[in-house]
Amino acid sequence: MLTAKQHELIQFIQTRLEETGISPSFEEMKEALDLKSKSGVHRLISALEERGFIRRLPNRARALEVIKQPEDATPAARAPVVSDVVAQATKAPSAPSPANDVIEIPLHGRIAAGAPIEALEGQSSLPVPAALLGPGEHYALEVSGDSMIEAGIFDGDFALVKRTDTARDGEIVVALVRDEEATLKYLHRDQGNVRLDPANEAYAPQIYHAGEVKVQGRLAGLLRRYH
Repeated sequence: MLTAKQHELIQFIQTRLEETGISPSFEEMKEALDLKSKSGVHRLISALEERGFIRRLPNRARALEVIKQPEDATPAARAPVVSDVVAQATKAPSAPSPANDVIEIPLHGRIAAGAPIEALEGQSSLPVPAALLGPGEHYALEVSGDSMIEAGIFDGDFALVKRTDTARDGEIVVALVRDEEATLKYLHRDQGNVRLDPANEAYAPQIYHAGEVKVQGRLAGLLRRYH
């Protein structure tokens, strides 16, 4: 059973697709549902996608397909409606996706690439080229520090993170330490301990008991601003 906001959002998307053939923007959805931020829209869309009510076309910003409606929807609204963007993408041969397609993902404050610092939950969002992200839910964190510079991650970069609680050894992860601090490091497990390795020889590895560290996501990409 959907929440009231999830139900409201899927009906709004369905109506907009029927009227225009194009799914609404995050800003339009935020205003229609009277939400405070676009990150709330992102969470609703991700929940609907996970439960099989809608589908997003990869690498495009405004392409949503309504796969099914809630049980209490009217019969006329149950048929899937696909935006023109989705329909065009299914034709072959097709032109490559525009490189400037963007989506907005939640921006959750700063994360340390040095000694751990608090990862702040924010209400802002960050526009990201869709080609940098794969499937799944993503968020962004601003990097603070220089302990990952040999991995090409610099102070002030934006880490694009795929939300997950699992990772393989050797992957760069967002690690929450003792439920208080977060850091961006290489992950390694060793006999009940977790070692968080920097990519800068000036910094030593950080070693914790396994229960003290929780994986919050895996690094999926980077954005850098040039001034």
